[in-house]
Amino acid sequence: MHAQDRLAFIQHRVSGVLMTFDPGIEQGRELGNSELRQIFRCSSQGGMRRSLRTNALVVVSDHTKDFYLDRWEGSVLHYTGMGLRGNQDLMFGQNRTLFESKKNGVNVHLFEVFERGKYVYQGQVELAAEPYQEEQVDFEGNRRIVWMFPLEPIHTKHPSMILEDTFQKNLELRERQARRFSDDELATRISMLRKRRGTRKVVSSRFVRNEYVSELAKRRAKGKCQLCNNDAPFYDRDKRPYLEVHHIRWLSRGGEDDIGNTVALCPNCHRKMHILDLQKDKNYLYASVREGDS
Repeated sequence: MHAQDRLAFIQHRVSGVLMTFDPGIEQGRELGNSELRQIFRCSSQGGMRRSLRTNALVVVSDHTKDFYLDRWEGSVLHYTGMGLRGNQDLMFGQNRTLFESKKNGVNVHLFEVFERGKYVYQGQVELAAEPYQEEQVDFEGNRRIVWMFPLEPIHTKHPSMILEDTFQKNLELRERQARRFSDDELATRISMLRKRRGTRKVVSSRFVRNEYVSELAKRRAKGKCQLCNNDAPFYDRDKRPYLEVHHIRWLSRGGEDDIGNTVALCPNCHRKMHILDLQKDKNYLYASVREGDS
């Protein structure tokens, strides 16, 4: 232990009791890695970052990594312990610090990562139950035994909600990661998953569309998708051809909610536009709108 850190550790003790560190940030706030390090005076790397200066242990649940299976079950995060390769040891490194956190006086603070480089603060947490073991794969894809730490926020008793867009981007990232595995590797990972997956509340922010523009766009399509020109795939409960309204330039990208930017598409083409958003398709749709105006 360096002399400066030893002095800071001593200063945190008052009459033999370790003081509580308040980082002064609200739950749900997003930090960069350098800001996190500056506030907690901890390392800039690792999933568990011990700081003697602030008497804190920062634990990072990184959902962008596919070899840790952290999950929320209600208000409790089941957090995978420290160690990238082989079986984990409860007494190794910061696993021991976290295991003994209810008696060693160390304050545990939780961050989650859904997009690389963005750390979402979930507040101070504590062990909600005794750590337990389960099977996962390590960094090299080999089966191993890990330690799981059930962690629960102290003050709010629930994690902050995340944006639907952030959740969706993380899901797409993990789906891309899964593509590189062989069938056997996928089967191995599936065999270790709990049948009952964790849950998480998300919050969405949506633009309020003009219902008159939407209705006119559907009428002008006359029951046919304006991209593939096929008939609507089915009729809705009001016996109307089912088409979905789409803004050629998305509202989230500054598009206007007017009839010159609005078309009616079948579900397949609507999904295609949101996944591929090809310029040639947008050009075709703009031409279709202009033809409808003539």
